[in-house]
Amino acid sequence: MTNQRIALVTGANRGIGKEVARQLARDHGVKVLLGSRNLDKGHRAADEIGYGVEALQLDVSNPDSVAAAFILKIEPSYGRLDILVNNAGVDYDTDQQAHCADLHRVRRAFDTNLFGAWDTIIAATPLLRRGESARIVNVSSGSGALSDMSGGTAGYGVSKAALNALTIKTAAELKHEGILVNAVCPGWVATDMGGGGRPVSEGARGVVWAATLPNNGPTGGFFRDGAPIEW
Repeated sequence: MTNQRIALVTGANRGIGKEVARQLARDHGVKVLLGSRNLDKGHRAADEIGYGVEALQLDVSNPDSVAAAFILKIEPSYGRLDILVNNAGVDYDTDQQAHCADLHRVRRAFDTNLFGAWDTIIAATPLLRRGESARIVNVSSGSGALSDMSGGTAGYGVSKAALNALTIKTAAELKHEGILVNAVCPGWVATDMGGGGRPVSEGARGVVWAATLPNNGPTGGFFRDGAPIEW
């Protein structure tokens, strides 16, 4: 057991998730569990970050993997969770349009982008209830914002819109318990998925902001760089 705050960051062996793990550990003294589908890649990322970051095998698209991570590792080792960052996301499908999309591919995207986050929230909530100033951050995207949605990114955009809806519902249900739940768009960043944009460290900063909000902070919102954006 540890007196440090405990955070789980999913999909964290690279990109935004890895940088979120780094900033939480380095700048906020958080004990970070770095979720990775491939444990070897997770160990390499954790070793590179340092600061006590620990790799954890976790494929959020596989309910058995989610259950094992919580039942076999997080619960017995730590007994609680203070921060959950649902970062794992797949298939920024700029090559697809909704009216002719490959729905097998879309379903695979939903398994990670929506149902993976949902499954992880369900597994994490009992431990978050034991945590201190517990926070859930769903890493979303402007592609899922209905306010200016257009064509393209059929699976990714619709799955992120659904993740936003899940954020609103979860925030409303857990507000009375002091668990703050928000969605964050990191913006267009230079990751393997994004392919360009601003530095990863800048995109990650807004996620870390939401993960470390004070008790009087907002809940049920959609943010970029700490400022509200339209759903």
